[in-house]
Amino acid sequence: MPERTPRVTIGIDPGTALLGYGVVEGDDDARVVAYGVIETEAGRAMPDRLVTLYDAISVLLAEHEPDELAVEQLFFARNVTTAIAVGQARGVVLLAAAQQGIPVAEYSPSEIKNAIVGYGKADKRQMQEMVRILLGLPDVPQPDDAADALAIALCHAQTRQFTAHLDRADS
Repeated sequence: MPERTPRVTIGIDPGTALLGYGVVEGDDDARVVAYGVIETEAGRAMPDRLVTLYDAISVLLAEHEPDELAVEQLFFARNVTTAIAVGQARGVVLLAAAQQGIPVAEYSPSEIKNAIVGYGKADKRQMQEMVRILLGLPDVPQPDDAADALAIALCHAQTRQFTAHLDRADS
């Protein structure tokens, strides 16, 4: 299949209650294609929630046909239970991408913040405002999980562009 220009990237902010997604097209001049969240029903058994996530992600990937998927790396904060649930959601995302042959890139929270704001310890408000500015949106994307997913997609688009530039310089 010939390479499509501009490239489409889907960013995923994994979670089992809310999983954010953001689809962008292009690199330095990225534009929003779609964003939102996949929500699972509270109180349902974890296997059922994971099936809901898998089915919805599979549909998103088939609908948008991204060239690449970018996902946030697992970050262990204080709550181990939350980290385990996020890890399960990440696993579902990685499986869906692998089954559809979509390459996956993973970024730490500080890498994402550095790519978007230029500071690896930026706060959520700074991140959301820069996502709004970089994508030329009238308002900050809502909910927060969707804005985070767009930041992840933008991080990958910018990183991909920088890497391609370095590869050309080495040739």
